[in-house]
Amino acid sequence: MPTLEALFLQLENVKVIDDSIPNSQYTPLNLSISNPDLSKIDITDSKIFEDFIENHLQKNKAKVAFGGYNEERNLYKSSLIFNDDEKEERNIHIGMDLWIKSGTSILAALDGTVHGFDFNAGKGNYGPTIILKHSFESQIFYTLYGHLSLESIENIEIGSIFKKGQKIATLGDATVNGGYSPHLHFQIIKEIKDYLGDYPGVCSKKDLEYYLGNCPNPNLLLKIH
Repeated sequence: MPTLEALFLQLENVKVIDDSIPNSQYTPLNLSISNPDLSKIDITDSKIFEDFIENHLQKNKAKVAFGGYNEERNLYKSSLIFNDDEKEERNIHIGMDLWIKSGTSILAALDGTVHGFDFNAGKGNYGPTIILKHSFESQIFYTLYGHLSLESIENIEIGSIFKKGQKIATLGDATVNGGYSPHLHFQIIKEIKDYLGDYPGVCSKKDLEYYLGNCPNPNLLLKIH
């Protein structure tokens, strides 16, 4: 049986945000500890960070900034969610972020059903979140959509069916999305265990090998170049 990653390579035209925006209007964004520009701003201030994203988009004549898979970041240092004194710091991002304005339509990557949803409140958290369950070529896996608007989870039910490309939500702003500049956190999950409306999107170095194996690079599916 082919791996899930190999199956993803066969798929085309997978979109998770407004499908009127072509891939040619996407630009990479480096939020890792290696980017010296981030040391010049307060990245924990959502307004300052939103201006940083907007300037990056304008500079590159793009509408969407993307990246972040397997990226070590300083972005989480101000959140207790990722910095528990009794545990190793979690600072490696294991999904893909797509930075674009709040209110943007979020689409189902593939045919699926709602596995779970929740409002994961708190600074640094996902805010409103939806997880879809998919079955493809006899393989079960999940996709997570984080940092949504509150309206996105008001009238949704577990088991609801969505088709590939169907609108499932809209993006939230900093008042509900954990205090971030608006963006979608998109993540693929093979084994979800007992999680329903939540799943770790940032891990420690100690657990990195496990999470990279369980959460393949979303760009295998999205194919953004």
